[in-house]
Amino acid sequence: MESMTRTVAELVAARWGDHRPGLGCEERTLTQHQFAAGAAARAALLADLLPPGAVPHAGVLLDNTEEFPLWLGAAALAGAAVAGINPTRRGRELARDILHTECPLLVTERAHLPLLAGLDLPGVRLLVTDSPEYAALLAPYADAVPDPSRAAPADRLLLYFTSGSSGAPKAALCSQGRLAAAGQALVRQFGVRADDVHYICMPMFHGNAVIADWAPALAAGAAVALRRRFSASGFLADVRRYRATYFTYVGRAIQYVLATEERADDRDNPLRLGFGTEAGALDAAAFERRFGVRLVEGYGSSEGGAAIQWAPGTPQGAVGPAGPGLVVLDPATGRECPPAEFDPAGRLRNGEEAIGELVNRGPSPFEGYWRNPAAEAERRRGGAYWTGDLFYRDTAGYLYFAGRTADRIRVDGENLAAAMIENIVARYEGAVAVAVYGVPDPVTGDQVMATIAGSFDPVGFADFLAAQPDLGTKMAPRFVRVVERMPVTATNKIHRARLRAEGVACADPVWWRPQGETSYRRLTAEDAEGPLAFAKGPSSVRRQGLEPRTR
Repeated sequence: MESMTRTVAELVAARWGDHRPGLGCEERTLTQHQFAAGAAARAALLADLLPPGAVPHAGVLLDNTEEFPLWLGAAALAGAAVAGINPTRRGRELARDILHTECPLLVTERAHLPLLAGLDLPGVRLLVTDSPEYAALLAPYADAVPDPSRAAPADRLLLYFTSGSSGAPKAALCSQGRLAAAGQALVRQFGVRADDVHYICMPMFHGNAVIADWAPALAAGAAVALRRRFSASGFLADVRRYRATYFTYVGRAIQYVLATEERADDRDNPLRLGFGTEAGALDAAAFERRFGVRLVEGYGSSEGGAAIQWAPGTPQGAVGPAGPGLVVLDPATGRECPPAEFDPAGRLRNGEEAIGELVNRGPSPFEGYWRNPAAEAERRRGGAYWTGDLFYRDTAGYLYFAGRTADRIRVDGENLAAAMIENIVARYEGAVAVAVYGVPDPVTGDQVMATIAGSFDPVGFADFLAAQPDLGTKMAPRFVRVVERMPVTATNKIHRARLRAEGVACADPVWWRPQGETSYRRLTAEDAEGPLAFAKGPSSVRRQGLEPRTR
């Protein structure tokens, strides 16, 4: 690896002539040289297919197949950018993502063509990677050689979507220089070697898989192994099959792996490191005990504007020490929040004063959003980067995560906009008023909860959700609270803070949809004390509006 490599295009070109294994996916394996050659061929095709004067963007709507990193490499060589299109989006919202990022080309596969059926995508040409037509298009470029001279560090390379308070996903930008620097920094941080194998099981349309997994592998000349979609049951088998040494994770992935059947030989694996967010201290410890693999937790805003790295000595429950420029500010006053005070049991005593928004006053790698100046202004205020995430810090300077801004819900590593889900649920015939918000998941992140004022039929509601074309796969409410009248503030706005604070522990009926099920049933005390662990005890059953447990 070049210690001062400035572009991803240079990193791709450096793989030319390297005949070691480079990219594994299912039954196919490409050498490092074949990866570079494949990226060069697609770069030449991309340059010829882009209409004159068009924005040099290619949308990629793919699972984790070899085509995804090949098109990342192609875009780098061509001085173009890839927009990762989220396949959990539906209908008009999916079309909006493609059109917003101005992609004259959309690279996809036959499995995703039903998602595009009926969408109005003017000026967008489809390239279907598993079709004869695609192979014929690529054939004339088989002898292409990677040429990194067309790329510059400031060239836009990634557009990846992140949700926010506006209700519509924003396309965060990442340049070649930033991605190359991030990959090389992780190589140094984790000692990534050329003989490592990086297992990518998180979706590549997210920044996490590209920035934290693919980029360091490319920078070090390490091999990459792809899993089409994350599978907890297939995790260990894949790790052994590919001899994987490194992987990244987000959200509940670690919990899902831990929920698989334990075996006596679980520690017989080549992994040496997992890097990610939201595993939680207990699950991280359980993972290391079971698989003999250390998990390194970190925090990074989706847009790259602030990051916290765990360090030895970090207290339990903390994310890590505050680096230069990181402060916790009161969003209303802009003043720094006082340090946290804890009781003897370790509970936060002064949450109202200590919790504020994490802000980076130092140099920030945030490169903005694609054509969304209002969202950029929200992030860049007073010469600082405001993360939109809530934290508190202790007297020693360690930072603790305290939640997200009110209208963002994080489910399985996905940031969802509550307003978007609310607009969909409001179509339900029985709804007079609707509020959607996040409630804490028992392990990590959030679950979607809706409060509906009006009439509610659990069967009819489930059927209604199934019929909504723009309801993403992670958007369906897990809990539904049914009220006669929506609680409001003094200014007649829905009292979301109260609803969020009460969660399922309320006097109104609550219906829920267990994991893996599509129908709703009444939440019982047995549910709350068992899989959800929300109830405080049998005496609270009536007060919380839960159905008594069955005997």
